Formats: sequence, C-alpha cells, structure tokens
Amino acid sequence: MVQVTVGARLHFGFQNLSLAHERLYGGLGVALESPIVSVEANPANELRCDDSRAREYARCATDILGVPGVNLRVHETLPSHVGLGSGTQLALTVLAAVARAYDRQPMIHENAPELDRGGRSGVGVSTFERGGFVVDAGHPTERFTTARPRRGEWSVPPIVARRPIPPEWRFVIVLPESEPGRSGDEEDESMRTVVERADPTIANDISVVLLRRALPAIARDDPVEFGNAVAEIGRLNGAWYADEQGGVYRPPVGELVTLMEESPAIFGAGQSSWGPAVYGVTTRNRADRAVEVAQLALDSAGVGGDVLVARPRNSGASVNGKQ
Repeated sequence: MVQVTVGARLHFGFQNLSLAHERLYGGLGVALESPIVSVEANPANELRCDDSRAREYARCATDILGVPGVNLRVHETLPSHVGLGSGTQLALTVLAAVARAYDRQPMIHENAPELDRGGRSGVGVSTFERGGFVVDAGHPTERFTTARPRRGEWSVPPIVARRPIPPEWRFVIVLPESEPGRSGDEEDESMRTVVERADPTIANDISVVLLRRALPAIARDDPVEFGNAVAEIGRLNGAWYADEQGGVYRPPVGELVTLMEESPAIFGAGQSSWGPAVYGVTTRNRADRAVEVAQLALDSAGVGGDVLVARPRNSGASVNGKQ
C-alpha cells in the first residue's frame, strides 16, 4: 500500500497575457501545507475507485504506466474549482500513488500533459514536485492557437525561479460561499478572449513588481513587502480579466480583499486563480488576528464561508509506503 499526500496551491496570476510579447502566460504561485489531497493505492488486476474524478485520473495513470489496474482510495480532497488547484493536485497525486504502488517513478513533469494538466501554468506541477514559491517561463507566444490543443500535445512550462518561503510566514485563506471558479471549456473560452484583448503594457508593470519586489522580499524574509507585491500582481492581472469576471476581482472577492487589507495583520490580499478563494499574507504571530479579520470581512460582506490558516510548503508531495 502507498499513500501520497500533498497540499493546495495558490495561484497569484500570470506574467503576460498579451500576444504582443515573446512569451505568453508565465504563472506564479506558492505551495501550501493545507488543505490537503491524500490518496491510497494498491496494485490490482482491475481499476477500483469510488471517487468519480479520481477514477478517471487513475484510468489515465494506468494507461500511462502500462499497469493492469489499481485499488484506489481517496482519503481527502480539495474543494473543487475554488482556486486551490484541486484538479491538478488530485490528478498528480493519483498518478504518483499508482506509480509508487508498482515501484515506478511517476515522471510528474513529463506525464502531466497526458492527464490534461500543466497546459497554461506550470505552478501546480512544480508545487507538487518541490513546493515553495515558483515562477514558470510560460510558452512561446507563436504557439498560441484559438483552438485548445488536444490532451498531451503540450509540455509543462519550465520553472525559471523557485524560492523556499520563510517558515514563519502564513497564508490566511477565505473560501466564501459563492459560485465555483471557471474550469474546463468555460475557462478555455474566457482565457482565449482575455489573451486576444490583453493590454501589453500591464505585463511590463508585472515584471517590475515580480523582479524588484516579490522575489527580493522572499530573499530578505520581508512578508510585508511580499504580500503587497503579490497583491499588486493580482490587481494587475485583474485588469486583464475585468470584462470576463465583472471587475478586477470576481464578486464578492473585491469587497473581502478591501476589508482584509485594512488590517495591519494582513500584508496584502488577493484572489487565487479564478477564485472565489481569497488569500492574505501574514505571519505565525499574527495569524490568529488575521483569521478574526477575515471572518469579520465575511460578516461585513454578508457572505458565509470558511477561514483557515495555511503554512507554506517547501517540499514536494509526501509518499508513505513503497518507494
């Protein structure tokens, strides 16, 4: 028996969505210790799994690995389509569990496209493999097509920067009761529309914030500057998405971000991916107050939801059992 466990990820946005620049996308995000995905696998002569999403990923994994089957059990999953990377983290966890159950190497980076993962952003794949704060290189803009490539007809973008997050930093996560974020065909259509209309000057502003503020802040262990920097990157990304999601943030995220950023316990807040998950950067000794602030923000906005605190994760997925 093998059990593979990994935490969620936050996606702060992309470096460029304009066809006027040489490279497109270029995601950046961070790995979290919680909430988690945890999957148990045993070799079998057929595929057995009670979870419908995990079963489809397991079917792909057995085909990729050339094994007869697996007995797969999902212990924990992330909430779907809220901005925490539920699809990618589950797909890769299943692949790793099936591979390890057969004493195989999962080859995560190489096999992710066969699971329909890692097309635009390499953040989910990289945080699964190594954790930390990651920045990927994106894809050559000349490869952009209006039609979605068929599954497996792409490679996961390479990572150009990875930094471990200081262990005293924390991320307060707010999951408001709201419609799920975009995924699948709806997400693809929205992204195509955004890319075709994107203002190229925004990418230049993001580059400055990333290189002169966000990355140096990690190196200096400065959570205040880091929080402000990634929040600014999120606002700049939101300018690209405004027509598609009804503003710089999708409702009710904008109100929550404004309320959370009023507190000195939170150093910057934003929307992860398509949301509705909201993150705030804080530290261990301010985390309790940050949670109170986030809950008050939900109450003030008249929105239900959950609030949690996550540690940064600076390593890859954990494997218990065969290795």
